[in-house]
Amino acid sequence: MILRPVDYATTLAFYRDTLGLAISREYPGGTVFFAGQTLIEVAGHHADDAGSGFSGAIWLQVRDVAAVEAGVRAADVEIVRAAQTEPWGLVEMWIADPDGVPIVFVEVPPNHPLRRDLR
Repeated sequence: MILRPVDYATTLAFYRDTLGLAISREYPGGTVFFAGQTLIEVAGHHADDAGSGFSGAIWLQVRDVAAVEAGVRAADVEIVRAAQTEPWGLVEMWIADPDGVPIVFVEVPPNHPLRRDLR
């Protein structure tokens, strides 16, 4: 996933310092973060054909949504939607990055079907 933020330094600080994502690598004009089994790249340049915004959401699985919620509140990050158990059984909490990209923190409860070993 590549993000091309309006303000590179602000978005870099958000993912690195506020969310505490580990850096996979850095290059002139960008930083790539580990995000579970994927990577999030914050690029310091805009595409000439950039659209009007990001229409998806970043889904980050965490062990404890309540702990993440406490951490983002302590960092004065606005909670778009407080942690709650969804009808599909996942516990979700929503925030947004500095450009308004939705970030969903998801906890998979121990008894959820996603935890079943189907082998």
